[in-house]
Amino acid sequence: MRKPIIVGNWKMNKTIAEAVEFIKAVDPVCHDGATFGVGTSFLALNESIKNAKNLIIAAENCHFKDSGAFTGEVSVPMLEEIGLKYCIIGHSERREMFGDTDETVNLKAKRLIDAGITPILCIGETEAQYDAGETEKVIREQLSGSLADLCPKCVANMVIAYEPIWAIGTGKSATKEDAQKCCAIVRDQVRVMYGDEAADNVRIQYGGSVKPENIVEYMACPDIDGALIGGASLKADSFIDIINKVK
Repeated sequence: MRKPIIVGNWKMNKTIAEAVEFIKAVDPVCHDGATFGVGTSFLALNESIKNAKNLIIAAENCHFKDSGAFTGEVSVPMLEEIGLKYCIIGHSERREMFGDTDETVNLKAKRLIDAGITPILCIGETEAQYDAGETEKVIREQLSGSLADLCPKCVANMVIAYEPIWAIGTGKSATKEDAQKCCAIVRDQVRVMYGDEAADNVRIQYGGSVKPENIVEYMACPDIDGALIGGASLKADSFIDIINKVK
């Protein structure tokens, strides 16, 4: 039985003080029905980890090299040192704005896994690709590159977030039928690459304008094991509402 996982992705929002205030408000509400967490800025990670008893804390990115001339980057050993256990990689904003590719995302996944940190791997198609009927092709290609040369057990323990780019921060959201169909494609591609055990155990999130009003219908889908949540995770009240609706 896959345990649901709900993670807020704050992006470039919240100061350290604001992150701690949020965590103190939300952490006591978490329950054992799911894994709940938030992805914070690098600066807020350490204090967030110190203040979170129930929430998992995730980084929003990492570099695949341990050190070197990579100005402004953060390495996996730096994340290890503060006790980080989850890291988001491959988010569409990283791919579109900062040049992440399936190949670099794959390198990040491998380095995180080596360090015992769980990758939350993001994939998803653009609106143009969706309109052109290329959704399944994009999903399978991104997974083929991003999950290349990993061990089946490693993949089984990962989290994969399907986020259609046209639904991120736009107010648009995929229907539960479309979200289920695409998450089923994700699971099938994992099955093709790494077999039944990996496919049956990997947790798959849907992301894209998820909010308290639609979380229940997404979570009722057989291949959706959670959500990666943007705007609705920025306010404690709305995130608590989501937590209370996920049982």
